[in-house]
Amino acid sequence: MQTRPVGRTGLKVSRLGLGTMTWGRDTDEHEARDQLVAFAEAGGTLVDTAAGYGDGASETLIGSLLGDVVARDDVVLATKAGVSRRSGERRTDTSRGTLLRTLDASLRRLGVDHVDLWQVHVWTDDTPLEETLAALDTAVSSGRTAYAGISNYTGWQTAQAATWQRAVPGRAPLASTQVEYSLVNRRVEAEVLPAARALGLGVLPWSPLGRGVLTGKYRSGTPADSRAASPVFEGFVGAYLDERGSRIVEAVSKAADGLGWSPLQVALVWVRDRDGVTAPLVGARTAAQLRTALEVEELSLPEELVAALDDVSGS
Repeated sequence: MQTRPVGRTGLKVSRLGLGTMTWGRDTDEHEARDQLVAFAEAGGTLVDTAAGYGDGASETLIGSLLGDVVARDDVVLATKAGVSRRSGERRTDTSRGTLLRTLDASLRRLGVDHVDLWQVHVWTDDTPLEETLAALDTAVSSGRTAYAGISNYTGWQTAQAATWQRAVPGRAPLASTQVEYSLVNRRVEAEVLPAARALGLGVLPWSPLGRGVLTGKYRSGTPADSRAASPVFEGFVGAYLDERGSRIVEAVSKAADGLGWSPLQVALVWVRDRDGVTAPLVGARTAAQLRTALEVEELSLPEELVAALDDVSGS
C-alpha cells in the first residue's frame, strides 16, 4: 500500500487507516485479529483508536494483538483522549490533568511506552485552549507520543489551535486533524480542509463510507446485523437515511455498476483521493468487508465520475 506524509511532518502512514471504534464491544478478539492480519498483509500501517472506544476496550484488545499479530514497529499507533462514557453517558474533559492521565492509562492498555500520534478527541468550551494544547506539549516532550493532533475541530478552531502551537518555539506543532468526511457529509470542505492545507495538517477522515450508508446496504431496508439495527448506532446511521442520502447512494451504486466495483469502493476511493486527505479510516464489521475496502489500492475514479459524484453530493 502506498504511504503518505501526515501534513508537513516526517511521519508517514498507509493511505488507508484501520478504525477500531467497535473493537472490544461489537468486534471480538477473533474478528479483530482477522482484520489486523488482513490490514497488515495489505501493507496498512495506521491503526486508530481512542480511550473512549468501549471505555478502553478497543485499546486493550489492540494491546493484546501487538507483538503477536503484527510487530509494534510495523504499526503507526494513534489514539485519542478527551471523551469517555461512564454509566453509558458521554462525557468530555480536555483539561490538562485529565488528558495526561488518560494518555498514561492508554499506554498501559496498549502495552507500549509511547504512541505515534496522540489526538485531542474533541473541542470543549469549558477548558482554555492553551491548557488543552499544553497537554500535547507535555506528551511530546516526555516521549509519550511522537506527534500530536486534534479531532472534530471546526475550521476556526483548527486554525486557532494550529496557529497557537506554531507561535512559540518548543510547542508541539499539530500534525493532523481527524474529521468526518464522506460523500454524504462534505461540510469540512468549506473551512476545515482549507485551514488544514494552509497550516500544514494532515487530514484523517473518519466514517468515509457515510456511517455505512454509502455501501448500499440500506437501499431496501435495514439488515438485522447492521449498525442501524443496533440501539447504540441507530440514530448515528439514521442521520443519512434521508432523501438526499438516497440520491447519493443511487449515484454511487450506478457508478459502481458501470465500473464493476462495489459501492463501498467507489465511496472510499472518492474520499481517499480528495485534495489534502492523508488517510481515510475504515472501520469494518468483518474481515471480509475490510478486504473489499483494501482492494481499492489499485483503483482510481475516472474524472467524469468524480465530477458527477461531486455534483450530486454537493446539493
